Amino acid sequence: MRALRIALAAFAVTALSAVSPLATAEAAADPVLAYDARIAGDDARTRIVIDMDREATFSVHYLDNPVRVVIDLPATAFGFPAADLKPIGLFKDIRYGTMDQDSARIVLTATKPVKLVMAKVQSDENGKGHRLVLDAEMLPAGQFAELVKQQSWANDDTAKDVGPVAPMEKLDPGIFLVAVDAGHGGIDTGATASDGVTHEKEITLAYAKLLADRLNAQPGIKAFLTRDKDEYLSLSQRVTIARQNHASLFISLHADTLKQKDIRGATVYTISDKASDKLAGEVADRENNSDQLAGAETQTQPAAVADILMDLTRRETQAFSISLAQDVLTSFNGQISMINNPHRHAGFRVLQAPDVPSILLELGFLSNKDDEKLLLDPDWRQKLIGQLTAAVKQYRASTAANGG
Repeated sequence: MRALRIALAAFAVTALSAVSPLATAEAAADPVLAYDARIAGDDARTRIVIDMDREATFSVHYLDNPVRVVIDLPATAFGFPAADLKPIGLFKDIRYGTMDQDSARIVLTATKPVKLVMAKVQSDENGKGHRLVLDAEMLPAGQFAELVKQQSWANDDTAKDVGPVAPMEKLDPGIFLVAVDAGHGGIDTGATASDGVTHEKEITLAYAKLLADRLNAQPGIKAFLTRDKDEYLSLSQRVTIARQNHASLFISLHADTLKQKDIRGATVYTISDKASDKLAGEVADRENNSDQLAGAETQTQPAAVADILMDLTRRETQAFSISLAQDVLTSFNGQISMINNPHRHAGFRVLQAPDVPSILLELGFLSNKDDEKLLLDPDWRQKLIGQLTAAVKQYRASTAANGG
């Protein structure tokens, strides 16, 4: 198949995207052959890979109104089907084609401010060709505006602004940073209380704001909210916000409903490939489905780097997550009612950050009248958040003592 693609690309010297062509022009006599392409990702991270017959230099620029990423290449023949780069994830339009006899261009029109956190040409697995790899991540609007303002089109060395997204707030390295995630939001209302008016998204935001305030009052600890108002964030966006800000912890707050109305109490979940029990699996399926309920199309995630270092990072992160869960349970014991077997695990997408210890805390169940009464009680909210704050302080102290 690869040989066929290369052969077709050799004849398609001026082949352009059938979906949205840029221009037509006579190509150079010996253009780079781009013979295969693929795209994967979601509304927080998207990866584009283009296979080429040889190494090619390139430069990157950013444009606003609309947000675009421009990749300039030497003369290139695009010989892959347009459907291979059908816009998904962060991009709503992708154009590519010849600019003049010596150059070609790829223009990625984004749905929101973005930045290429990685852009490189590397050898393929067989060492016979090369591939252009572009990894894009969502970017705060202010950072994107500054990126556009500071770049230079005259000097490719300075114009190629590629690298990690800067944290929203620069902190002292000794600060312990906690990402507090209020579950659901916007069109994704979550569960509904028995009054038919109060939604889970409002309850989680109230608890999240109080937790952030309590943590920010602690010396050496700072917290931020993934959302501070009634807005929709996809599961992937929540994870990406925590990672971009180099959070030390990620705590996602929820108040779900169950078919079994007699079940009540707080539950702490950590991530696992296999659910610990049927109930945990059902809760994970329901939470993972929130993107689809909000009308967001779930896309294939960009492939993670499969190496021993990443595997070790994930295992260490999971161990820290379990340690945090145990500290929460210890703090809640005798103070906050908990479900039977209160530490459970399942494949929650919102807990998938490979390098940020994460838990999902069900504060209680709106399907149970006793839990619902407590969840809506401001005094109970103060008590629960007080115990949760104590758990975070204990986790920080224990990990610091152990060199974590």
